[in-house]
Amino acid sequence: MFNDRLRSARISKGLTLQKMADRLDLALRTYQNYESGDREPHYDMLVQIADILDIPTDFLLERDSYLESLGVSVDVPPEGPPRHPKPQKNR
Repeated sequence: MFNDRLRSARISKGLTLQKMADRLDLALRTYQNYESGDREPHYDMLVQIADILDIPTDFLLERDSYLESLGVSVDVPPEGPPRHPKPQKNR
């Protein structure tokens, strides 16, 4: 999924959530929503993200067969390390 690939690429580049948000001139929560899958970026933001992470937009959009047809490989695992589970609210 987009959010998993985004997170994996950010981690592989050694960037924190805050550093990514700062480079994109976004609020931290807005960027966190991209990685959690609660929100997706608009086209121009997608391009900025890919430029910062030095990866093709097609990688983020899971167009692996298209990239393979061009002979392009991306040195980023499709999924990063496991996420921490969200704390559950007491009822």
